[in-house]
Amino acid sequence: MQPSDTASRVAALNARYRHHSASDVLRAALNDPEAGDLALVSSFGAESVVLLHMVALARRETPVIFIDTQMLFAETLTYQQELAERLDLRDMRIIRADAADLAARDPDGALHRTAPDACCTLRKTAPLQRALQGFDGWITGRKRYQGQTRASLAFFEAEPGTGRIKVNPLAHWAPEDIRTYMEENRLPRHPLVARGYPSIGCMPCTSRVGNGEDPRAGRWRGQDKTECGIHFVNGKIVRQGENA
Repeated sequence: MQPSDTASRVAALNARYRHHSASDVLRAALNDPEAGDLALVSSFGAESVVLLHMVALARRETPVIFIDTQMLFAETLTYQQELAERLDLRDMRIIRADAADLAARDPDGALHRTAPDACCTLRKTAPLQRALQGFDGWITGRKRYQGQTRASLAFFEAEPGTGRIKVNPLAHWAPEDIRTYMEENRLPRHPLVARGYPSIGCMPCTSRVGNGEDPRAGRWRGQDKTECGIHFVNGKIVRQGENA
């Protein structure tokens, strides 16, 4: 689909499903021709199991894209394998950076120390953009409470310049909704959560969070950086309004 069509698709979808629940929005998106062919992009992080479980219930054959940056915690890799098997996810797609690109741009694996944005682009953003080619949109686990840049997040939003949409079924959920869903469905937590990691990314760029700190305080601690970049356009965070 052409980028010019994206705004009308998003407006129609938001109008149609504005008052639906998260699971209904997800199920509808996977079956509504207006949404097109979708993939779920999951980090298999601290809260990922909720959306993965919803997708497994709605359509197990939904493509699930997992970006292995090759700098993840061993616990994340194990958790990904265990969840994929437990939930019977039938189209897991594990993607990585191009080997030649890694050798040319980060031969010693130290790029995250000197240029963290460039490292994220190399290991996350570029591989994801390749993996999303051919899809009309992708499903994310973003929520309004996760920061000011996401405060007006809608269920459906346009991804500028690509013609794709992003679907955010959990946009209106609060932290207690996440906890309740996990408990009621007896879903396994990421093992690092109990060890003080409420938000989990790459091992070199994630630290424990202390009592009273923001859950994302351990991501890129001490740096002027809060996002990995997969939700950026031209290097800037995309802020979408309610009716985007």
